[in-house]
Amino acid sequence: MDNKTYFAIYTLMEPRGSKSYRHIYFTCFLLLYALILVMNIWLSVVIVLERALHEPMYIFLCNLCINYLYGATGFYPKFLHDLILDSYVIPSFMCGLQAFVIYSSVMCECTTLTVMAFDRHVAICQPLDYHSKLTKNTCGLLLVFCWTVPFICMFIGVVLLNRLAVCKYHIDKLYCDNWSIVRLSCESVVINNLMALIVLLFYVCLTALIIVSYIKLIVACKASLENRRKFWQTCVPHLFSLINCSFTVFFDTMCSRYGSSDVPENVYVVFALLMLILPPLFNPLVYVLKLKEVRKRSLKSCVNIIK
Repeated sequence: MDNKTYFAIYTLMEPRGSKSYRHIYFTCFLLLYALILVMNIWLSVVIVLERALHEPMYIFLCNLCINYLYGATGFYPKFLHDLILDSYVIPSFMCGLQAFVIYSSVMCECTTLTVMAFDRHVAICQPLDYHSKLTKNTCGLLLVFCWTVPFICMFIGVVLLNRLAVCKYHIDKLYCDNWSIVRLSCESVVINNLMALIVLLFYVCLTALIIVSYIKLIVACKASLENRRKFWQTCVPHLFSLINCSFTVFFDTMCSRYGSSDVPENVYVVFALLMLILPPLFNPLVYVLKLKEVRKRSLKSCVNIIK
């Protein structure tokens, strides 16, 4: 029988001290997952139900929250399951699916933040054209862009992974990612590297667009007190999200590329998990605290629930 009809089983990194502390780990990660779910579902529901928040900026924020929920489901349920069973293994097809979900979510976060930068640029630099440029159709197309590009990139990436013959079966990480799976192969990975380079260049271009947008925003703020007020209120949480995203993606990339051999294991694990903890937990919170309308509507919904 052809061996290719069987799915390979990969082993994942086992958390240090998991035999003794897995119940503590389970409680902490369950609490983190619950907080991410509550924060992002709550904010999404508030934006959907409150007609006053049916504006492009809040629609894109809602999309960001939905994306965080999507990405969190790629890691937390599987990791919690592993902690309960104290078994850190994953079939190859599930590994590909996990990598697809987690990294399409990260890419979607980047594209959404780019769209949000464009939204703020138009709102502050071209306020009279805001509603004519960001119509319902335009917002719909931008949302399609946010999801389609990551899905296409990751779909091609996973297809390219599946063609590789595997000669190693241990992934030095708590979850699967493309580069860790590529490193298991004993074949040429030139095509995979080329695809990764194309995706990287695309997102570098998006980063350049964000930088250009903020340069124009800063110039516009110098000319108007009203623009400075808008910038402080709406762009600061976006900047925080950008820095948060960039910081965590950078450390995840370093962990994926260079592994745990050059740094202490605890540091390596923390850096690899930052991308799955900080953005989905803190970015929505910053928007709630900083955006007056979101804060007001959120508090109103809390009061209504308590009553």
